[in-house]
Amino acid sequence: MIELNCLGQRCPLPVIALAKVMADAPAGETVRVLADDPAAAADIPAWCRMRGQEYLGSPATNTYEVRKGLTVTAASSP
Repeated sequence: MIELNCLGQRCPLPVIALAKVMADAPAGETVRVLADDPAAAADIPAWCRMRGQEYLGSPATNTYEVRKGLTVTAASSP
C-alpha cells in the first residue's frame, strides 16, 4: 500500500497528487490518501468514478483508500 500525505493541502491538490501516484502504480495497487480538506470527501470518490479507479472508502477520518483498476491499452484492445 502506498500512503500519500496531503494533510494541509486544499483541493484540487490532493486529487492532483493522487493522479500522479496512480499513473505510476501497478494495477491492483492500493493508495491511502490522508487529506483534511473537507472537499476531498467528495472529490476523491468523484475522481475515481471519472478515471475508472476503485474507491474503497474512508476507513478513518481524513483517510481515503483507492485501488488502481486495470488499464486497457490500444495493444490489448480487440
